[in-house]
Formats: sequence, structure tokens, C-alpha cells
Amino acid sequence: MINKKQCVAMLLAGGQGSRLAPLTTHIAKPAVPFGARYRIIDFSLSNCVNSGIDTVGVLTQYQPLELNDYLGNGNAWDMNLRYGGLHVLPPYQAAHGADWFKGTANAIYQNINFIKRYDPDYVLILSGDHIYKMDYSIMLQEHIDNNADATIAVIDVPIEEASRFGIMSTNADGRITEFAEKPKHPKSTQASMGVYIFSTDALIKYLEEDEQDPDSQNDFGKNIIPNMLADGCRLFAYLFTGYWRDVGTLSSFWSTNMDAIGDLPDLWLNDPDWRIYYRHSFNPPQYVGQTAQVTHSICGDGNAIHGKVMSSVIFNNILIEPEAEIHDSIIMSGTMVGKGAKIEYAIVDRGAVIGEGAVIGGVKESNELTVIGKDVVISAGAVVQPGEVVTENR
Repeated sequence: MINKKQCVAMLLAGGQGSRLAPLTTHIAKPAVPFGARYRIIDFSLSNCVNSGIDTVGVLTQYQPLELNDYLGNGNAWDMNLRYGGLHVLPPYQAAHGADWFKGTANAIYQNINFIKRYDPDYVLILSGDHIYKMDYSIMLQEHIDNNADATIAVIDVPIEEASRFGIMSTNADGRITEFAEKPKHPKSTQASMGVYIFSTDALIKYLEEDEQDPDSQNDFGKNIIPNMLADGCRLFAYLFTGYWRDVGTLSSFWSTNMDAIGDLPDLWLNDPDWRIYYRHSFNPPQYVGQTAQVTHSICGDGNAIHGKVMSSVIFNNILIEPEAEIHDSIIMSGTMVGKGAKIEYAIVDRGAVIGEGAVIGGVKESNELTVIGKDVVISAGAVVQPGEVVTENR
């Protein structure tokens, strides 16, 4: 008989990410490119690999084609295994009919059979749209030591931001005494990161009860956690002190990419002790021409750079012609930036064409981020004002 798994992970990756539009118009939020080589989902998957968790179910729903193709058989994350590994779990038709995932809890409920297949003692629930590096094995050991029914990862946030999160109040032992989802008057600054470890029996019990409640929103934060707390279950907070960002908006997506350029040790993408795994593409080497200037930037492969790039994230197979200037911006794969074009404090999505002499955006001090959508063509000499979101050719 094959040995059971101690812990399996369920990674929620079906979100639409509407606040990241137009970057998410055609792809799921976890598939959005990040940091010149990666996708957002690579961070949660890499955390699993580095934490010794080799069985992951990825629950997809919104615009799944590109994400599914990217994940493949899990080989890029060393999860191409005969027993365990990476599995894509879309909604499917069962005997009782077909249902889209109605909420985070319902998504896990619909895949209880995947969990039971490996008979784990513990289940790790993750979101596929956060940027962070975290050793889940440490959190799991705390869960075991506390004999907990559930452990919730929390991060300390400024009190003025606490109303945006699920907030935990705890006693001196870290046991959760109160939970409030996005409270108007938060009593604590311990914010849920959307990372949970459940003892399997408790998880299945509360998922099944939640599914029978017609008034439930089928959500972990709104239903499962409050119900367990009300029943006196042993719920503990695990305080995480590293870098963590929910890249839920265009501005947070931009700022997190800029953080990746900096010297933050918790977001160092080249850390040999905590590798960020990703699916490699086969691009030619990068070419930096004699007229090029590249300063304080991250650049992918296959680029031909002849202009000036400063404090920016440049993905793959991008042509930047002479006299073009890019400042404080994110330029995604397959983009062409014409001679003399100027791009500042902007996000340019994949396949866009920025014509010769065009001006995109303005100084970042204006706090008006400019966005050019996928495959959009900006004609020569055109001006796109700071703060504009352009989704059609101009």
C-alpha cells in the first residue's frame, strides 16, 4: 500500500482579478506575469516545493486556458510525480449536476475526493495571487504542536489598513479568540494572509456542514472560520514577519514589481536558498546595444535593447529602439518600443506596439499609473496622458 501524505495543498487559482484589468481580461490573475520571468502563481507553488509539500491541487475557473497550459504536468516545479504532484482541478459535472465554484469553501468542498485520495493528516489552503516567500513546514509544525484544528497565517498591518482584511484577536498563547472579516473598527492588526492549515477531519466536517447551509456564502473567512470559532475549535494564528503582498490592484502590482528590483532580502528573486521555480521559455540571449543604458532594472531573455531603461521590469522578446526611454515601468513580453518613444510610470501589457516618438504616462510623483492593454498599438507621436488605461489602438 502506498504511504499516505502528511499534508496536501489546495491552491485557489480561479479568481477573476477584475481590479487588475486590463491585465486580467484574457487570463486568470494567478497567470499574470511578474518580475520579468515569472507568473504570480509561481510564488505559492515554489513555497510548496521549498517547504517539502509535493502534492498540490490547483483549482482553476476564470479564463483557465493559459494558466492550465503554463502549469502543464508540474515538471517546472519538480511536481511531475507518479504519486502526488501537481493536479489542475477545474469545476466539473458530477452526478448531481454542474456548478461553478460558489466561494472559496465550496471550491474545496467540490474537491474533497482529491483530498481523500491522499488521506492526509493536514490540508494547506493557499491563494494563487500573492507575492511572498514562506516556509509552510514551520507553520505546519506549529499547527501540530498546538494540537490545532486550524491555523491561520497572519501578518501585522498598520491599523489604518486593517479594515481591508480579516482580523484576528488572540490570547497570549496565539489562540484565536475573535475573528472579524473586514471590520469597520478593528480590534487588532493581525491580518489574515489567506493561508490556512486544517486538520483534515475538522476541515471535511465543516465543509460538509457549510454546504448544507442555504444561507452560507461558502467562504472560509465569512463562514468556515467563524463557525469553527463559535464551536470552540482550537484555532491558532501563525505570525509571518516576511514580505507579503496581495497584488490585487494595478498600483499594488506595479509597486510589488518595483520592490523586486530593490534590495529587499525577503523578495530577492535570485536567492539560491529559496528558489522561485517557473516554467522556462526558450528565448535567445539578450542583446544590449552600444547605445543602450540599463540601470537598476530586471530584464528577461531575448530582448534587443538600444535605448535607455531605468528602474523598470522588462520581460522577454522586447525590442527597445535607439533614443527610446523607459522609466519606472513594467514592459511585458513581445512589446516593441519605437525610436524616441518615452514611457514613464506605466504598465505595458504583452504584444503592444509603442510607435516612434510616442509619449506614454508621466512622472510617478503624480501617482497616476498609465496602462496600455494587450496587443494595443499606439501610433507614432501619440500622447497617452498619465492615469489613462488604453485598451484599443490609438
